[in-house]
Amino acid sequence: MLLWWLSLPLFAGNLSSEILHKVELEYGQPGLQRVARWERLIWDIRYHATEQQLKEVNDFFNVLRFRTDQDHWQQADYWATPVETLASNGGDCEDFAIAKYFTLRQLGVPARNMRITYVKALKINEPHMVLTYYPKQGEPLVLDILVSELLPASRRTDLLPVYSFNADGLWESKSRNEESLLGSADEIAMWRNLKQRLGMDTL
Repeated sequence: MLLWWLSLPLFAGNLSSEILHKVELEYGQPGLQRVARWERLIWDIRYHATEQQLKEVNDFFNVLRFRTDQDHWQQADYWATPVETLASNGGDCEDFAIAKYFTLRQLGVPARNMRITYVKALKINEPHMVLTYYPKQGEPLVLDILVSELLPASRRTDLLPVYSFNADGLWESKSRNEESLLGSADEIAMWRNLKQRLGMDTL
């Protein structure tokens, strides 16, 4: 299991030399380089149009290895921080969706325009998690590891929404086009735990 310092990732561009040094000690130059590329990505695309940022961030994380929590963290369920995911070169669908969410938040995309969405992946008949972006106009776009292309939600008929959340709330999906507000995302224990490890009140 990773050391406590990887649970305090401070956002890309602000990582302390101490944290970077410990990443290198734990994961070597490859781990350090992955984290450094994340920091460069933030600076390189900070003034790009939002849709281009979505594509760049989605592509950036989708090259990491998919690994189950049991295999990767020796836990049945674990939501990793972006630094944990990058340094270890892998994670599962929750880890990728979370890393994309944090990265886009740092790029200035408002939380209200994004939701981490729990779905059922119908083709593989398994639970799955994606990041969904809601533009001011038009359909939501899905950032996913199963299908790398950013597609509107109506074209992702292989995904059946179950619930979604962000810093503003937690929603239950009644159907593909209907949902109800359940309350705060802090009702999700794994989300509360992640926020505590990040040392953040709002995400």
